[in-house]
Amino acid sequence: MAGKAHHTDATRMLDTRGYSGPTIHNTNPLHLLETPVRDRITESYYWKEQCFALNAATLCDKASSLTYIGGTYGQQKPTPFLCLLFKLLQLLPEKEIILLYLRQTEFKYLTALAAFYVRLTFEATEVFKVLEPLLGDWRKLRRRTREGGWRVDYMDQFVDDLLVKDRVCATSLRKLPNRMILEDLGQLDVRISPLGEEIEDIDREEEEVIEVNGNENGHETDRSD
Repeated sequence: MAGKAHHTDATRMLDTRGYSGPTIHNTNPLHLLETPVRDRITESYYWKEQCFALNAATLCDKASSLTYIGGTYGQQKPTPFLCLLFKLLQLLPEKEIILLYLRQTEFKYLTALAAFYVRLTFEATEVFKVLEPLLGDWRKLRRRTREGGWRVDYMDQFVDDLLVKDRVCATSLRKLPNRMILEDLGQLDVRISPLGEEIEDIDREEEEVIEVNGNENGHETDRSD
């Protein structure tokens, strides 16, 4: 009975006739996921049995027990990761709560879930500001592939996908403006790569090796003369 009521509640929010609730990017938040994906989520066992009566606090507990990311797999079955994203879109927690999810360091799949939600719901400038620090996060993530298999991803790779791709985890993403345009408009500072210093050190070492080799070759030429 509870699962049926939960399904009815989601269906009511999805009804486009006279929808007057909160909007994200001028649309019903649940419509940020495509219709076939929404239908598969609301019909799934995980949604009906595990997402019922979740609030921002209990969803945090549920997300903390996630063991992989992914969209749909096999016969278009939605992952728990995608179901919880849909639940977040239904709950629309305060921004501060999402940032707490994102910045805690104990549960990496909760961080990944919050990053996905940020990409879907925040404005472009905020997306870059909030997600780019995670490009220095190299924690491993287990991903369920579309074919139903498994592969290893990394947090920085997942976040980079969110920033540059137009589809991630069976979800179409709004196109972000080019970062350089936002820099030119003064909305973003020029980004300094976390690898910048390491790259400079490597370049410096290569220059030193070239210089040493050049000196050695010069000495050998002198001796042969």
